[in-house]
Parts: sequence; C-alpha cells; structure tokens
Amino acid sequence: MKFPVAVNMSNTSFKTTGEWRSINWRKLERRVYKLQKRIYRASQRGDVKAYRRLQKTLMNSWSARALAVRRVTQDNKGKKTAGVDGVKSLTPKQRLALIDKLKLGSKVNPTRRVWIPKPGKDEKRPLGIPTMKDRALQALTLQALEPEWEARFEPNSYGFRAGRSCHDAIEAIFNCIRYKPKFVLDADIASCFDRIDHSALLKKLSTSPTIRRQIRAWLKAGVIDGKQLFPTSEGTPQGGTNSPLLANIALHGMENRIKQAFPKGTILKKGKYSGYQPGAMLIRYADDLVILHEDITVVQKCREIMEEWLKDYGLELKPSKTRLIHTLSTYEGQKPGFDFLGFNIRQFSKGKHHTGKNTKGEKLGFKTIITPSQEKVKAHYDHLARVIDAHKAAPQAALIKQLNPIIRGWANYFATVISKEIYAFLDNLVYLKLVSWAKFRHPKKSCFWVSKKYWHSIDGDNWVFATKEAGENQVRLLDHTRIKIARHIKVIGVASPYDGNLIYWSTRMGNNPEMPKRVASLLKWQKGKCAHCGLFFRENDVMEIDHIIPKSQGGKDEYKNWQLLHRHCHDTKTAEDSSPGTQSGCNSTKPKPPSELNWFWEEDMLVMRYT
Repeated sequence: MKFPVAVNMSNTSFKTTGEWRSINWRKLERRVYKLQKRIYRASQRGDVKAYRRLQKTLMNSWSARALAVRRVTQDNKGKKTAGVDGVKSLTPKQRLALIDKLKLGSKVNPTRRVWIPKPGKDEKRPLGIPTMKDRALQALTLQALEPEWEARFEPNSYGFRAGRSCHDAIEAIFNCIRYKPKFVLDADIASCFDRIDHSALLKKLSTSPTIRRQIRAWLKAGVIDGKQLFPTSEGTPQGGTNSPLLANIALHGMENRIKQAFPKGTILKKGKYSGYQPGAMLIRYADDLVILHEDITVVQKCREIMEEWLKDYGLELKPSKTRLIHTLSTYEGQKPGFDFLGFNIRQFSKGKHHTGKNTKGEKLGFKTIITPSQEKVKAHYDHLARVIDAHKAAPQAALIKQLNPIIRGWANYFATVISKEIYAFLDNLVYLKLVSWAKFRHPKKSCFWVSKKYWHSIDGDNWVFATKEAGENQVRLLDHTRIKIARHIKVIGVASPYDGNLIYWSTRMGNNPEMPKRVASLLKWQKGKCAHCGLFFRENDVMEIDHIIPKSQGGKDEYKNWQLLHRHCHDTKTAEDSSPGTQSGCNSTKPKPPSELNWFWEEDMLVMRYT
C-alpha cells in the first residue's frame, strides 16, 4: 500500500473517510517508537547532538504528526472539550488536513479556562483547554521530549509518568520504613502548576531553539475566562497535553539534592568502620512529596534545603499541608502515621521479631499497616449515598448499574493494601442505605415482602441485592469484598517504557491494580497484544473490549466473544463492520473466527487458544 508523505488537502480530492482508515498505523507506531528508543538511549549516554537530531527527525515525520492527531481526536478521553475556537471533534477529512498544518512556531491561541470540582472538596481546580491544533502540536512535542527526560528523571518520581502509578509510590514508602520506623516530612507544594517560573523552566528544559520558542509561546499565550483575557506570566496551564511533563521537568532534581546533602553509606572514624548511615529518602508524586529519615534533625534540615531549592522556581511549601510526624510514635502531640495519595501509612507496636526504635530511642517491635484513609472512605460512602438518593424512583437494575462502576473502581484502587475490614464495613453501610431505599419505595409493605423483592440467594451467597431475572439477564450489586486483595509489585528502578522491554511492560499492565479484571484477563490471553493490529499495548494506550460477533448479530456477552483492542483499532473495526469490503492497513493480524477458538480449564483458569 502506498503511504502518503505530504498531502495538500486544498488541491487534492480524497475519499477521506476511507483514506484515514487505510493508514497503516502499525507501521507508523513502529517507526515512531524506534526513534523514541534511540532518543532515550542517546539521552542516557548524554549525547545531546544525537538526541536533538533525532527529535528534529521525529517531529518532521508524517508518522509522528499523524499519531499526534489521532491521539487528541480519537484516543483522549477529554477529546470532546472545546478550546477557544469551539471545535469539539474533527471529521476524517479535517484530521488529514490538520496533519499537514502541524508546524512548530510562535503563534498560538489562548487557552479556555474551565473550572472543575476537586474530589471530595468544595474547592474547584482551573483547567486551561487549548485548541485542537495546539493539543495536536503539544502531543507531537511530547513524543519527542518524553523519551529524553524519561532517561533522566529520578527513580522515586512517580506522578504523571509513563509506566508509574500511585501504587509504586506507596510501595516505595513501604520498602523505606519496613525495617525501621522513621520521621516523615509530609509536604505539598502550594499551587505548583500555577506558579512555576517560566524563565527557570525554559532554562532547565535546555532544548532546541525551535521547541523552546513553541513551548514559550504556549506558556505566555494567556487564558480566556468567560469573555476576558488574562495574561499568564507564570505557571503551566493544567489541561494541556504536555503540562504534566513540564511540571515534572521543573521539579526534577529535588531527590538528587536531598541525596547529595545526606547520602547513604558507611561511617568511617580514624580509618575504621563505625556503622552504616542511611540516607534521606524523598518520594514524590507530582507536587505531593514525603521525606523520610530516622533522625529528626536530618528531616528538619531537608525541609530547609527543599524550601531554598523551590525558591529558584517561584514555589514554596504549603504550610497547612506540611507537617512533621513519626511513623510509629507520637511526636509533639501528633498521632503516628500520615496520609499520602489516599492511603494511611502507620506502624503499630507488635511482636518481638519486628525491631525498631521509638522517638526516645527505646527498642520496640512494630508492624507497618497501610489502609485506605478515613477521608477517602467517608468521601466514597457519601458518593454512593448520593447516587442511591438520586435513584429513589429508578428501577433496581438502573441503580445497580450506576453503583457497580463506582464500587469497582474505588475497591480496585485500594486492593493492594490491607482493606478487607474496611470493605466489609462499607458493604454493611451500603446495605443499610439500600434497606432505607427499598422501604421508602414500599412504605405499606412488610420487611419480609421488601427483602424478597430486592434481595436473593445467588450461587450460595445470601442477601444479594439483585434483580429477579435469572441467568444472564440478572443484574447484581458488586460487593466491595468480592474484589480480591493483591499486592502490587513496584516498578524496577529507573525502568521506562522507552527502554524497549515491551514484554515486561505489557505484563505489568495486566497486573495493574486499577486495571479491570476483564481487561487484565484479555491482556494475559492475548499476550499483551492488540487483537486487531498485533502491536504490544503500551502504558498510555486507551483500550476497549470488543465483541467478536456483535450483539446485533447474536453475539453473547462472554469471554469467548470478547477481544481487547486499541480505541482507534476499535473505531476502525466498527467502520469495517458497517462497510463490508473495506480493508484497513492496520488490520494485518485479524483474530481468527470464534469457531476456531478452543477453550479449556488449565490450573483453575479458563484459557483460550487458537487452533
């Protein structure tokens, strides 16, 4: 198939829908990923000339520009949010035209300010929504800059990075304190995204003049709130595609600064070994950070160093969210333990085999316990209660379909820690709330009649809130306790998705605690590959479950009839199903028909194999 390199849409007539679908995306992704791997390796060895040349090659390539347009017009979840130009979506013809318009420059449109509520709070967070063209340009620069900086970023930076998550940060904290209690500086940077100094950021970015001019234009573009234009003299607008990367670049170096001041190693006195000095540990997720050390004076000194370091970027620690505590003992009237990323991390005195010392230097046994924080538990129950109250007149099935995704998402997030008792506690609260909901609907009926109508016995489970229908049509409420507790394995050191080890990263995706069970199972059975294009799924890819035989043609909602696809591959397949005879360049490894699938039980697991 001939591949268009540069197409002038004003002078050429195309069957644009078919032209967009016929692009060989598999070939494009491989081409771009090879360049990104080379950029990553050049950055690792410090070859500035090499990775800048490769970045220029990548940004000038038609492949990278096409993938950038596809990302912001098809894959992004916020693709329907309009910028100041009012454009919410693009047709295939407009997408092809936009590919040829993507050129770096210094003229950009201002962003549109949108206020969204913070979860569980009355405050609102400002987002700056760029235009569709600027979003595509930002996605293009992200493809070039992210591999360079992934090779440099510190190992304990986890926020908004490919292949890293909140659970990796929590596991890093656990590994740091599992053998010895420590003092903790729990800190938050005040208005981090809104106050980063532009000059300091651009100086630290140290990129090519072309990219620097483009990023400076985005930073200085201004923001329109209502009908008024406000200048942006500082900060990176949240809502842009490359804003998280710019914030991580600005905060890069904090961990190294702390390690330089308090390195770990052996202590030598008069040339003789005198003991082991543990180093101070900084663990950061975006603008939330903790500093851990067993010596209180070291942690206090780290705070002073951190405040001085942040001044260079126009930032400061937020006093109301910065406190000094101990993981095991009470310190200055504050209870032991702290909350971080929704988890409560604390140590309890227990047993003679877990040794450590309290703030007075006395030896104690202890155990580290990590649970969902009380604030998150309350916010989650309040959310469920609001949904139940809002569906007082709705059918039971409609209420269950609203509650199940909320329960599943929250329980999966906290399924890597000690959550069993909290899950049972929440199930009991939800049951009491549903009893109130059922009695409100039938005030003149007896409790026995109400329970028979809404609660049933299913597969040995009693008192299941479910509809009366039997079999596949029955809808049941998901209990928190049905989500299995599974420990999370922390990402290895400075490993990155750009290091080329796709098998490792596709395996990690299947074990991600936030990954739904169906998706994880399909990932495992498909060996980490998309069933449509045959490429490995990458950490930031958007995946969708597809029915091999559509429901409209009699296909069933079961594992035998499911396959996992990229969102853009799913769009392509759907278009092909509705237009017989159209072939897609992406579809080079179509899955075999269901009649050629063999299913059997192996080690208590249902396994699918092609024959």
